[in-house]
Amino acid sequence: MKSKRLVPAVTSLPQSPQAESDHRVRRYALTMTIRIVCFGLMMFVQPYGWYTWVFAIAAAVLPYIAVVFANAGSDSTETTAESPVQQLDAPRSPSVPDTPHDIDDHGPQIFTIRENGRDDA
Repeated sequence: MKSKRLVPAVTSLPQSPQAESDHRVRRYALTMTIRIVCFGLMMFVQPYGWYTWVFAIAAAVLPYIAVVFANAGSDSTETTAESPVQQLDAPRSPSVPDTPHDIDDHGPQIFTIRENGRDDA
């Protein structure tokens, strides 16, 4: 029986470094734009109230969040690349039974290999 040859899919490849960098820059710019808007709202929305503190906290915290997300990269996206190597079937040993009823009543044989010749168990 022949096994199917696994062909790597283009979608299993990781994102190119240039595309990943562009994505991180866009995400950073968007976060910093939101920070500027929060800063402006903090200064110009009258009368001052509890929402002024919300805008101030957002304007103070967003730079840290923007830098952390920009430096994180795409580690959160999990990609699994398939191996391009063709898998070959191993030849079957003639002593292996083809059907389960060919196994004798004593059960399967167990082989124990010891490196130093003594039993550690």
